[in-house]
Amino acid sequence: MSRLDLGDRTAALETAVRAAEGRIEPDLLDDARAVATRARERGGLSAEHTVVALAGATGSGKSSVLNAVAGVAVAQPGVRRPTTSHPMAAVWGPGADPLLDWLEVGRRHQVGAPSSDETPASPRRRTPVGDNSGLVLLDLPDHDSIVTEHRMRAERLVQRADLLVWVVDPQKYADAALHEGFLRPLAGRAEVVVVALNQADRLTPDETSAMLADLKRLVAQDGLEGARVLAVSAKTGQGMDELRGLLAKAAARREAATARLAADERAVAQKIVDRCGTPPPSRQGNQAKGDLVAALEAAAGVPTVVDAVRASARRDARAATGWPLTRWVGRLRKDPLRRLGLRTADREHRAPSGRDDLVRTSLPTARPAVRSAAASAVRRYVEEVTRGAADPWVLAARSRGQAGIDKLPDALDQAVATTRVEASRRPMWWSLVNTVQWTLIAVVVAGLLWLLGLFGFAYLQLPPPPTPVLTLPTWSGEGIVFPGAPESGGGDGLGVDPFRIPWPTLMVLGGLALGLLLALVCRVFGTLGARRRATGARRRLRQSVGVVADELVRTPVGDELARLASCRTAATVAAS
Repeated sequence: MSRLDLGDRTAALETAVRAAEGRIEPDLLDDARAVATRARERGGLSAEHTVVALAGATGSGKSSVLNAVAGVAVAQPGVRRPTTSHPMAAVWGPGADPLLDWLEVGRRHQVGAPSSDETPASPRRRTPVGDNSGLVLLDLPDHDSIVTEHRMRAERLVQRADLLVWVVDPQKYADAALHEGFLRPLAGRAEVVVVALNQADRLTPDETSAMLADLKRLVAQDGLEGARVLAVSAKTGQGMDELRGLLAKAAARREAATARLAADERAVAQKIVDRCGTPPPSRQGNQAKGDLVAALEAAAGVPTVVDAVRASARRDARAATGWPLTRWVGRLRKDPLRRLGLRTADREHRAPSGRDDLVRTSLPTARPAVRSAAASAVRRYVEEVTRGAADPWVLAARSRGQAGIDKLPDALDQAVATTRVEASRRPMWWSLVNTVQWTLIAVVVAGLLWLLGLFGFAYLQLPPPPTPVLTLPTWSGEGIVFPGAPESGGGDGLGVDPFRIPWPTLMVLGGLALGLLLALVCRVFGTLGARRRATGARRRLRQSVGVVADELVRTPVGDELARLASCRTAATVAAS
């Protein structure tokens, strides 16, 4: 017997039944409730008494066995069938009345307190246990009675008895009604079942041995391997001492009631565990979650938004750091984010009251297409996370998951629309580069004006004002000639004059070259920054889509899976 307390086992079984409501066939749940109810009711009654039921078919000799065990004529055997229509109790010791009331046994005989109508059952009258033993021995109606009411009484007491002694006879010990209708449903409860082959006095020793071996085989096939099987004869007393010893030991230990109830609860709890199916691996759920969010991202148009963020960031970077004279070309192309209605200013314009639920995108995704893609994603997710579960749980989880499919298109669109996809602030280096670019433009303009002034002096044939010249180092055959060094020359023709360029010309050409070079370098850095912005936007969009997936899919399905896990865990505890 398991060390688990019977009260804890009963509570676990009741938890499993509550969790399985509507998911497991009602008949099984009704059986589980009945077992739990019996456990609580029996637990509130006398623990000092052990209820032993003598059950069997018509003519098996239950009443004779009862008299032989009691040592007095408690029951009255007869030739008319069925003999026993109402159960009878032989009670050793006081205090069993509440228990017998619960059993609904009205006919009671106190063993050890002789009455005027009591007669000895045999010359070998024996009372196996003392007055305070706590044994309650029941003689049940025949389980194969043609009277339905009699059979129902027998079945009810078979369920409530602490220990079952099945009395069989050589003619009917292999009866299918007995094995299929009574012994097989008791599979796994061998410790509370005794099978007594009565009328052994009619058999030879060899026949008795062969019949006991066959009976043990049949009992083992019924799932009761290890159940005690013995041959008895109520007429001659053969085997009765062994049977009395078993009953006396069960009464003395006072554990049969707990053992029977625990066995009943284990059996029905194991059936519930089987109905739950096998739990899926934990990694499978994590993978399924990632696949679901990825599929909903695609359905919501997140890749399109991320591409738009990247392109818009590049456009913004070029507009801030590009060559000022060509920036207007980039402005001719419409902002990709504005085209999708995802610019912050556009959202605030569409929902000035701060109502985010009014914000929508302009993504070119048709609503039916989104719904179809979302439905496929939800179906795949449910299939993954419920793999191994029984069909009723799978169907319930699928129903919970599909309940939110109609809400997914709007919810996904709103999630994208309300997610901040732009950078919170412009990079500081953009402003610095912009200042440098306009400074270079100012230098170019100043140089052009200077050259224009010099051209005017030359055109008017006026003496030109002095123009500063920048002298640059040059290369000669003798090495580098630096500005200010004496000019080299000679007959070999290798003399080289230093390179001189007027400052106005240098301002124009240098300003243009540096501006273009700076624009090219900033374009590279702008592209890298655009990638970082796109990565950040994808992360935030994934979080937003994940919230929608949790709210409309994962949480409802998760509730069902949690209910399944609760049922499986509680039933496993009760079945341990």
